[in-house]
Amino acid sequence: MSARRAILIIKLSALGDFVQALAACAMIRRAHAGDTLTVLTTAPYRSLAEACPYFDEVMIDERPKLTNPLAVLRLARRLRAPRFDRVYDLQTADRSAFYFRLMRRWDGGPQWSGIAPGCSHPHANPHRDSMHTLERQAEQLDMAGITPPDPLLPPDLSWVPSPDRALLDALPDRFALLVPGGAPHRPRKRWPAASFGALAGRLAASGVTPVLLGTAAEAAEAAQIRQSCPLAIDLLNRTSLLDIAGLGRRAVCAVGNDTGPMHLLAAAGCPSVVLFSDSSDPALCAPRGRAVTVLRRDDLARLPVDQVWETIDQRLL
Repeated sequence: MSARRAILIIKLSALGDFVQALAACAMIRRAHAGDTLTVLTTAPYRSLAEACPYFDEVMIDERPKLTNPLAVLRLARRLRAPRFDRVYDLQTADRSAFYFRLMRRWDGGPQWSGIAPGCSHPHANPHRDSMHTLERQAEQLDMAGITPPDPLLPPDLSWVPSPDRALLDALPDRFALLVPGGAPHRPRKRWPAASFGALAGRLAASGVTPVLLGTAAEAAEAAQIRQSCPLAIDLLNRTSLLDIAGLGRRAVCAVGNDTGPMHLLAAAGCPSVVLFSDSSDPALCAPRGRAVTVLRRDDLARLPVDQVWETIDQRLL
């Protein structure tokens, strides 16, 4: 019997990117069924990574500043100690390319799939940055000897456990999830709170309770939505990443901006309407799935509530 090999997957951030990368992680798990898979990620995604059946070990990258040589040395020792046989760099950024250099050994170091100069299995496509994340990572793995499935499968979060009973008991049988937030430094990625409020009112009138997801940073938007629709339930800052995915399996539908939680909901199989502005390109990063609809306007303030409402499958309501 051949010895188990030590395999490292690097995927540090952000949430939507981490979720998208789970499709590639599933391919790696199948290709390395008898090996030990470790994922290197960052603290916000620890719970998701630890629950994921693809990984045997989770290693947290504290992202030391390169100006702190002692911290970088400690990281180098952590990365070298397992003596990984192969690394799949799904981050493909300057930082992970630096880790390639940190992990070099007298014997050359591990095999490496990525774009780090000098790596053994480069993703040698000069147009990789114009590909959707799923196709780009599938092609990267293909060049490393892992044949992608045909058709290419989106990420699947069917393994996520059900949310805490107390959380479910606080919700009605029929609810829709609204995600009004987004990156604070990119306000153009947000549909106006007034529009979410009008949509929430229509959902409530149809017998479906709107439930708001997000963080405390969206408190002002949530207050405005609840002013328009007092029946809306505010779960801001009350759900973990696993909770969000679990709620997606119970919800009638979800509507939200191009932000990480919508990737979780889409991957959980929730019928999802994802709203894009000119701040991001759905051809490169939109969630995929048979129940995912993408709506795009250069300026989301010009996206009518009527169009979003009509996009929701009325048979679900």
